[in-house]
Amino acid sequence: MKAWRKWLTASLILSTLTIGCGVKEEHSPQAAGASKPETQITKNGEITVYTALEDDLIQSYLTSFKAKYPQTKVNIVRDSTGVITAKLLAEKENPVADVVWGTAATSLLVLDQAGLLEGYSPQGVERILPEFKDAGRPEKWVGIDAWETAFVVNTKELEKKNLPVPRSYEDLLKPEYQGMIVMPHPASSGTGYLDVAGWLQLMGTDKAWSYMDKLHQNIAIYTHSGSKPAKMAAAGEYAIGISFGYRGIQEKKKGAPLEVVFPAEGSGWDVEANALVKKKDIKPESKLFLDWAISEEAMKEYNKNYAILAVKNEGGAIPEGYTKNPLEQLIKYDLNRSAKERESILAEWEKRYSTKAEAKK
Repeated sequence: MKAWRKWLTASLILSTLTIGCGVKEEHSPQAAGASKPETQITKNGEITVYTALEDDLIQSYLTSFKAKYPQTKVNIVRDSTGVITAKLLAEKENPVADVVWGTAATSLLVLDQAGLLEGYSPQGVERILPEFKDAGRPEKWVGIDAWETAFVVNTKELEKKNLPVPRSYEDLLKPEYQGMIVMPHPASSGTGYLDVAGWLQLMGTDKAWSYMDKLHQNIAIYTHSGSKPAKMAAAGEYAIGISFGYRGIQEKKKGAPLEVVFPAEGSGWDVEANALVKKKDIKPESKLFLDWAISEEAMKEYNKNYAILAVKNEGGAIPEGYTKNPLEQLIKYDLNRSAKERESILAEWEKRYSTKAEAKK
């Protein structure tokens, strides 16, 4: 990642931004001044898309693609980030997916290291900020938005026990919260992994593992979904769910007695990103899908749910549910380091904490 301070000053995000105002510029492999040729699609084309996007968002996101390319059938395979990553690795010799859409950039970096991704520069990629896409040309992955750690707290459940709302990672260690906290399993969930990797980068290795040892005493269960802790907190099953901002805000909008807390020390984060799967026969519809997935129409839909977008923007209002500029909440975080250390981090985490993992279906 480039210098954090420089990135923080970049005009990036925010919910009511004007999307699609980036300056058009040509980049490789096209020559300067050349326009990108229109990709030809086949009649009754069909693609398979693997995604970790929230399941209640996928169809609304796809509306504009279906309207533009009604002859293309899109088969969606949706699961948590860890499951999608493992599935793609297992299918390396005979890939099923054509496209990966809205899956953690750290996982796409792992897939790229395994040689599973084909470089492709989608139409409009110049609108994507450098920190949200592969530095190579053509790009192996391109981001669409970012998500961050948040505590989803059931205030009614805490009031019953006369307990305060936790405001920091340190607060979660208080003995009075024993058995009241749920968080995602980092091997299954991208949110769980950004929590763990975020603590390691924020606190340093020794202090972070010591912190997680203490937190483990208060954890009731590690779920295999990043959104499930928020939903469990909303239902009153547990008082505190370590989840991510969007899901907590949505559950609160539905009427659950929740407070969404962005921890005082800062939030771990990752980028939802797209990629072209390397295979013998790459369908033209796959490239069209990736073009659409960073288009103005698609970005407007992402922007309804996520505060931090990957496109160049010019400032705007703070989205509902956030107490300050979401960028200022993010910790300094190296995506490449997180990807390189993923296997060793997960092995250590499993050794220490797997006894409280939710049973797999």
